[in-house]
Amino acid sequence: HLEVITSRIARKYGVDLVISLPRVPYRETIRGSVRMEGKHKKQSGGKGQFGHVWIEMEPAEAGVGFDFVDKVVGGSVPRNYIPAVEKGIREVMEEGVLAGYPIQGIRCTLLDGSYHDVDSSEMAFKIAARNAFKTAFLNAKPILLEPIMKVEVRVPETYMGDIMSDLNKKRGRIAGMEPTDDGHQIIRASVPLAELHRYAIDVRSITQGRGEFSMEFDHYEEVPAQVAKPIIDAAAAARKEEAE
Repeated sequence: HLEVITSRIARKYGVDLVISLPRVPYRETIRGSVRMEGKHKKQSGGKGQFGHVWIEMEPAEAGVGFDFVDKVVGGSVPRNYIPAVEKGIREVMEEGVLAGYPIQGIRCTLLDGSYHDVDSSEMAFKIAARNAFKTAFLNAKPILLEPIMKVEVRVPETYMGDIMSDLNKKRGRIAGMEPTDDGHQIIRASVPLAELHRYAIDVRSITQGRGEFSMEFDHYEEVPAQVAKPIIDAAAAARKEEAE
């Protein structure tokens, strides 16, 4: 339908449209634990900037998106700067580190740090926390997560084998099959969303227009290394291009 509409727009108005696939809502998380130091120190004649933190990063319990724990004792990081530390960490989690996708499933503990009576500020501690978090994340066995969809395909029985073969090629896992009274089969499977952008076209092609399907989000799952690498490399290339 989109192809028909875009061709009509091109013919009628002389406007060429650039069409791309939707962006898959990947997520980033970690599998390891690490302690990391973050320091921001800048001196430029007048008042300088100084912030210094030690954080510990580890996976959070299932279902917890982010957990910030304050374990500072003795005032090594003044109480009024601790919210700035958490804010700096949350900003990085929204931006992503590995491939530019939001981070989830993290527990971050503020352990220690130091400050300067004159040069310390909320901004300095926020930057120090950002630096510590980014470095820690890359050293804590980072991985990409992808959305997995529950897919239900209803097709005439003669096409069941072809549909199942196609789902397997799409990294799908067949969960079950159920015959219907009218000679159809209902195939249930779990399939990564990244493989389903053109599935309506695929089903129509395989079944000669006689199949239909529905899908809904189920859960997030680790992206296989061979699939994740091109995604991460593309994100790195895009960041490099923006920087230039």
